[in-house]
Amino acid sequence: MQVVGITTQHEVHIASKSHKFRMNEMLVIEDKELNEPKGEVVETLSYNRYIPMGMDKGLVDRNVLETLEAIGYDIGQDDIHLAKVRLFDEAQKPIQTGVRVRHPAFSEIEHLLVSTSKEKGMVLGEIKSTDFVAESLPAQLHDILHMQEHGLVRAQNGVPFIFDIRAMQQYPHIGVFGGSGSGKSFGLRVMLEELMKLKIPSLVFDPHFEMNFTGKTEADRGDVNYASRYEVVQIGRDVGVDFSALSTRDVERLLGAAGHLTESMINVIQTIHKRKDSYQTFSDRIANLIDALDMGKQRIEGMLHDGGMTKDEINRYSEFKRLLDQFGSLPPSSVKGIQWRANRLHQSGLFQQNIRAIEHGIHNGKLVVIQGAVWLLQVFASYVIGTLYFKRRAYKDAKLQQQQSEFFPPFVVVTDEAHNFAPKGYEAPAKSVLKEIAQEGRKYGTFLIFATQRPTLLDETITAQLNSKFVFRTVRGTDIQTIKEETDLTAEEGKRLPYLQSGDVFVSSAIIGRTVAVRIRLAHSTSPHTMNPFDELEQMNNAGNEELVAALEDFLPLAEMHVMQKLDELNKQSGKSWDVSEWKQSLEQLCEDGLLTKQKTPFATLYDRT
Repeated sequence: MQVVGITTQHEVHIASKSHKFRMNEMLVIEDKELNEPKGEVVETLSYNRYIPMGMDKGLVDRNVLETLEAIGYDIGQDDIHLAKVRLFDEAQKPIQTGVRVRHPAFSEIEHLLVSTSKEKGMVLGEIKSTDFVAESLPAQLHDILHMQEHGLVRAQNGVPFIFDIRAMQQYPHIGVFGGSGSGKSFGLRVMLEELMKLKIPSLVFDPHFEMNFTGKTEADRGDVNYASRYEVVQIGRDVGVDFSALSTRDVERLLGAAGHLTESMINVIQTIHKRKDSYQTFSDRIANLIDALDMGKQRIEGMLHDGGMTKDEINRYSEFKRLLDQFGSLPPSSVKGIQWRANRLHQSGLFQQNIRAIEHGIHNGKLVVIQGAVWLLQVFASYVIGTLYFKRRAYKDAKLQQQQSEFFPPFVVVTDEAHNFAPKGYEAPAKSVLKEIAQEGRKYGTFLIFATQRPTLLDETITAQLNSKFVFRTVRGTDIQTIKEETDLTAEEGKRLPYLQSGDVFVSSAIIGRTVAVRIRLAHSTSPHTMNPFDELEQMNNAGNEELVAALEDFLPLAEMHVMQKLDELNKQSGKSWDVSEWKQSLEQLCEDGLLTKQKTPFATLYDRT
């Protein structure tokens, strides 16, 4: 391998007759004067006489051809493999043309590949095209992960990618971007496994009900007991909002998430809500006010003056009069709008629990998975993230002021479909607190891991604060443009984004200082959504057919004419409620599927076992 063509301080061209270059391959250029600079392949090309092509532009220009001929390559006969190599560090002057190039030993590039140990960092995958240093890897980096490629599991044969999560104190927050089927959710699962391994308290919002870690893959060696390091809670069943702890501003945010609030509705909340209100007292006040507004002050006063009412009725109408005196100027339509929104949240179970289970899990260093409908997660996220963040902030502020305060641990907020929680261009319930964490959370030990298929739809302030970005296959042009603006991906890497294999990712991180091509390791756990839906359909159909054949066992052979006579018995045995035509259709289908045989006789059509 040799340097050919015109060189610069940033990049060179390498040629070889025997070695086919791979993307992201690392090379050492033996220019002694420049202390043997190192670089990475960013573009490759192979040429031979059987493939005519224009050689006057792109990777191969006239200068490269002239150099190849000068050093002994036969352009017309030889297979020539070429690569454009980008240097990791800018050289003081251009590289010497003609110098030899070789693969490095691990010790020469260790500082470029590994920044922390497997015990302190997140072992996320294997750095691509690093198998050439496998033999020189130290023992502690050998055999620490499994990979899956083309449906097959293989052992590690390259350098592991270990993300230095401790460096997030300086370069906070992670973005995970990728289209459907790119491996984004799989990569997020691997990150969560590593958070559990390191016992880092984490809050995970799971709109797809898939963050379950009980299923095991062959990569799991039992080193980490995941079952004891995570908890799954559902909104309304296990956790909820303590209404009495809400401020008026919190109530506005929550009700606003249930439906858009007009200025008039906001005024209703600010007027009616009282500090320490329970949901019952707040909803009763609104319901009584609506009844009072519907009746009108004149009618209420008339009924109080007429007499003849029970003590309870007098108390009720007196309460109506008091509410009208205090809130009678509020528009009835706005009050009813607040009642509808509050009822919607209450019916979802949001106000029937509290967040003690979440706080307990965070204190114990667990991964707490919160599940629920997307709209409900948005509402709940604004409350729970705000509550936990301000507890952590209060502890840190008190410590700085040398005051006593109850310890609250640092934690990570993780969410898929992040553009639903912090959208660009309009407000969402949790957006303000997430923006604050994005900008200020580093000081207090609160960090974000945001995954989304549509980075263009994510709030720009938050996107700019994601110092590490994991970019999986992305096809949409606007998203690719956003990624290019927010990362240091080169033009060549940007062109590769639509064609990345599922599980391949570009990691652009201020922690590393450059973009690294990585393949995510095989997760230790499986998603509950891994079964192909068409396999699921076939499985259920087969199971249904087998049950039906078992139910027919006592009736076979069965003549077509006897279906009517035995209809009640057939339905009772099978648990069906079919009529004669439905049974006949099913019998015909079972014959087509080869589970029954059909025989026509002069007297009847018989269905029997195969």
